[in-house]
Amino acid sequence: MTHDHDTVTAFFGDMQLAAGSREAVTRTLEDRYPADLGAILVFDDATGRLTDLDYWDAAKAAPAPSAGRPRLGVKAREVTLLPRHWDWLAAQPGGASAALRRLVEAASKGEPDAKQRRDAVYHFMSHVGGDRPGYEEALRALYRDDDAGFAASIAEWPADIHAYIARLLQGG
Repeated sequence: MTHDHDTVTAFFGDMQLAAGSREAVTRTLEDRYPADLGAILVFDDATGRLTDLDYWDAAKAAPAPSAGRPRLGVKAREVTLLPRHWDWLAAQPGGASAALRRLVEAASKGEPDAKQRRDAVYHFMSHVGGDRPGYEEALRALYRDDDAGFAASIAEWPADIHAYIARLLQGG
């Protein structure tokens, strides 16, 4: 499974409402739960952090003009490197920008490491589990790599929360 940075999961209380791409989840929530949008929590599947969705019809909005290659979504930003790094990048096929894009793509396609997965679970749990029984014990067990202790600490938590934690622990 590749690590997808563009997927989110939405919860209303203890119930998972939707999961998938940002666009698909936004459409689902707008269509099915328009009265509850303010109470729905949306989590980034890569980090477990809360994220915002744009609940307005982006399809009707005119795209902002941008420099570069707007069809590809290319954005220009500053990168500060040592001279030897610039020399290496300049010698790569396609130049510095192409080399940097290849490096970033290769790094982002890899599976998240155990620390990233634990941190994602921590971020999610801090929003949905802080008042639940076993929360503190679960966090201690999570960072001790005590799978049995972690499972026992969250055993009474709702099924949708359990399932999402398991998904985060597997890497998204």
